Amino acid sequence: MDKNYEFQKMEEELSNGYQLYFTYVRNRYLLFKTADNCYTQKLLTDDPKNPQPRLSIITKKRVKEMFPYMEEMEYKVMI
Repeated sequence: MDKNYEFQKMEEELSNGYQLYFTYVRNRYLLFKTADNCYTQKLLTDDPKNPQPRLSIITKKRVKEMFPYMEEMEYKVMI
């Protein structure tokens, strides 16, 4: 992802119906917006050394905290 990519741009794209696939702490996730200040995070791959919940509802604040550490980001249109 471009090093000039900012959180505001990501937030705008999620608000426009995009789904974000990303890697965070060795696990692959799908993230999409479900309501104002509410996002759904779905675990796609699993690292046995770092177990995580399969599905979680997170806030905008949590997404913003994770943003600097997200890797291999890619978008898909939500149908």
